[in-house]
Amino acid sequence: MNWIQTLEFWDQKATLAINSLNSPWSDQIWLFFSDKLVWVPLYLLIAVLLVKKYGWINGLISIVSIALCITCVDQGCNLIKDAVARLRPCNNPDIVSQGLHILAAPSARYPYGFFSAHAGNAMAFATASALLLKNKTWKIILPLWAILVGLSRIFVGKHFLGDVLVGWIIGDWIGAALAWLALKLISARTAKSSHASA
Repeated sequence: MNWIQTLEFWDQKATLAINSLNSPWSDQIWLFFSDKLVWVPLYLLIAVLLVKKYGWINGLISIVSIALCITCVDQGCNLIKDAVARLRPCNNPDIVSQGLHILAAPSARYPYGFFSAHAGNAMAFATASALLLKNKTWKIILPLWAILVGLSRIFVGKHFLGDVLVGWIIGDWIGAALAWLALKLISARTAKSSHASA
């Protein structure tokens, strides 16, 4: 067994261990966190807070940077999923036979799961938003939310732990990079505006 096979073996074991911690009431919580549409109000709230903090133009720069984060993670995820071609737990007969608890139906159209777009997109949004808002409360709430979104994908049976971990890391990197660029642009625009009005 080479190191890749060993890593995959323990990833599967860890995923099944986490996934087994289910109950009827917690299933509903994980389905809620896994649902993209229920979080639209959160996205709108962050957009409003950014416009309130920076004004319309700089607020729009912030919002566009966050949208670019999600686009980069999402499209990169699609390319990597097809290249790696690792079946989702719920699409893997061997994992299902070991007692995987499935809350989301297997996908014939999207059978591959490495890495998790849900986890990557959530962490990219959380990191970029927290850095742009510069607010201690949001710096706690948003990453915690992204962690719960990623974990939900394990509990519903759609992703392995490794899919989620890689999604978090990539999302965090891209979110931080684009937030940094947005802050640089906002800073440059603010300095230029102050110089012009002086």
